This record gives sequence, structure tokens and C-alpha cells, in this order.
Amino acid sequence: MRDRDVDHSSAVAVIFVDVINHFEFPDGQRLLKNALQVAPNLVRFKARARRAGVPVIYVNDNFGRWRSDVKSLLEYCTRIEAPGREFVQAIEPDEEDYFVLKPMHSAFYQTPLDTLLRYFGASSIILAGLATNSCVICSAHDAKMRDLQTTVVSDCCAARGLREHTQTLQHMKSMAVAEVVQSSSIRFPKR
Repeated sequence: MRDRDVDHSSAVAVIFVDVINHFEFPDGQRLLKNALQVAPNLVRFKARARRAGVPVIYVNDNFGRWRSDVKSLLEYCTRIEAPGREFVQAIEPDEEDYFVLKPMHSAFYQTPLDTLLRYFGASSIILAGLATNSCVICSAHDAKMRDLQTTVVSDCCAARGLREHTQTLQHMKSMAVAEVVQSSSIRFPKR
């Protein structure tokens, strides 16, 4: 069963946090504006990870929709009137990606992410997504508590504003002991 359900063995995994997003919350439009700017970087980064055989895991908030799943979340966030439709369509997961729903900010809190990473044999993660100062930082701190080597891809994350984004990156670097880099500097292991 493991071979059929988990197709990867990798010391590193890429985690996209909350990129399937409806942006229907206070300051959602400000976050969406900055998310649209990093969307092309996320697309390119995912393609590079895919070519290297590195698994990409989408870990996404359920936005309080407790009967939700990946299909219904995608349908909601890509409906015609959805504010973030363009962003979500650009970066939505495909059948090769993994998808985990989370109930709160951290990608780890009350999710099977730890177990999935163990199946991969991953000791290191690369974080990208939304929002830098909320779910990404909470995930970075939880990764540190799990002794995972953590890299945050600064040009693949967004917050409501540049100051908020840069201050949070600095905090993750100093307090979560995360390496903060541009996507172009990531060197994936050779297959």
C-alpha cells in the first residue's frame, strides 16, 4: 500500500502553505495583490522540484469548512466570483502532488504531515506560500521543534505588505533557525 500511495523517497520535501486560498477575509485583497506577484516564482519553483523528483506537498487551511476536501476547496477557490481565482489556477496541485488539510496556522498542527515526511525519509523541508507572517512562520517554528532542517523561499512567500514580509523572514532566520533564500539559489539533490 505504501508504494501505491507515496511515490517518493526524498531527504527533502517542498511544502506550499495556504496557496489554495479564497482571500475572503480582512486584508485579503492586500495579500492577494502580493500573492499574484510571487505566483510565477511558485510555478517555476514547483517545476524545478518536480524535475528533481522532490515531492511537493500542499498544506492548506480548511477555512473552517469541516466537511471540506481538496476537490471542494479547489472548486470554491476557483469559482467565477472568487477573488483569488487567477492565483489559485496558476498554482493549483495536480495528481503528482500531495495535499494535506490543516485546521490552524501551522502545517504540522493536528495534520498527518509529520507521518508523510517520515514516509519520504525527509529530514529537511522547503517552505513557501501564504502568509509569511502567519502560517509560514508558524510552520517554520513547528519544523524547528521537530528537528527538521528548514529553508524558507523568500520570493515564493507573500504577506500583506513588504515590511511585514521582510520582518518575518528575519525572525524566522534568527528564531526558527531557518535558512532564508531566493528560489534561484535552491539546489535540489540530483536523482
